[in-house]
Amino acid sequence: MILVPPSIFVGLLLALWAYKCLMTVLFQDKIIYMPYMPPFARKEKIADYATVCWPVEWEEQRIRSLDGTRISLCVGGIPRIEDFQAVRKHVVICYFQGNGSSPPPRLPLLSQVLKLIHTRAHTDVRYTLVALAYRGYWTSTGRATQSGIELDAQAMLKWIAETYTSPNTETQIIIWGQSIGAGVASTAAATFLSHQHDVPLAGLVLETPFTSVKSMLLALYPQKWLPYQYLYPFLWNHWDSESALRKIAEAGNKPRLLLMPATRDEVVPPTEIAKLEHLCKELKLEYERKNVVGALHTEAATRREGQEAVAKFILSATRA
Repeated sequence: MILVPPSIFVGLLLALWAYKCLMTVLFQDKIIYMPYMPPFARKEKIADYATVCWPVEWEEQRIRSLDGTRISLCVGGIPRIEDFQAVRKHVVICYFQGNGSSPPPRLPLLSQVLKLIHTRAHTDVRYTLVALAYRGYWTSTGRATQSGIELDAQAMLKWIAETYTSPNTETQIIIWGQSIGAGVASTAAATFLSHQHDVPLAGLVLETPFTSVKSMLLALYPQKWLPYQYLYPFLWNHWDSESALRKIAEAGNKPRLLLMPATRDEVVPPTEIAKLEHLCKELKLEYERKNVVGALHTEAATRREGQEAVAKFILSATRA
């Protein structure tokens, strides 16, 4: 009888451990993707940010993903007199956000980058920024999953290639992703380069990136008594930037890379950016690294230093 209480206690601990493992696996999409945070994120409106974004003008475009899901894009640019004259080059910047909120609250910082670019750009070059609302986010339909978001990213790139290509204008694409969006960006870039496209991918910006979901699990939960590091075989969300970069290295026309970590990142350990930098060296990819000093995980591009770095990189990568 004396062994009954401790047996029950141990049994309850094991049951709780197993329950937590099961729930983590079954609800990983809910844990990783948070379109509902902060509250009312899906009800955000572009018009509410129009004043602070000026002179950048934004509009919503609705397109179909590769599986037919209706997804939304925020498309922005600065109207100029030159828009009605001959344009030698059109640079389209594709932005993939982090795992929370929606595109409209990010439009002010994206607008600031566009403003910085335009102050230094040639008058015969037009810059457009397209931000994707993943399925399940903002006004996009469906439910967020990695397989679905990969289709959304390719649909956006296909739409850009069809919409912004013209016989007399050179079109170039820059892909920019933040946090988990960096995983989306690298995966999208690898897939895009694996197909033969007339539109070149000139650059890839990875802001506060991590190597993979598995790597993050091992880095954040190294304790062997915790269940998390044993769960990666059951993941269906991987966002493996290492694998994507290896595919990019095999492409004929490799894009330039910008690695932009935040030095006070409270989410992604510094070991992750070190792994990615080492990988770029190993694969002989042309890259540069810009540390945003003092920035937290979501602050890298909100800081002037980060915005300047992205604008400078885009101008350099697309200069011909």
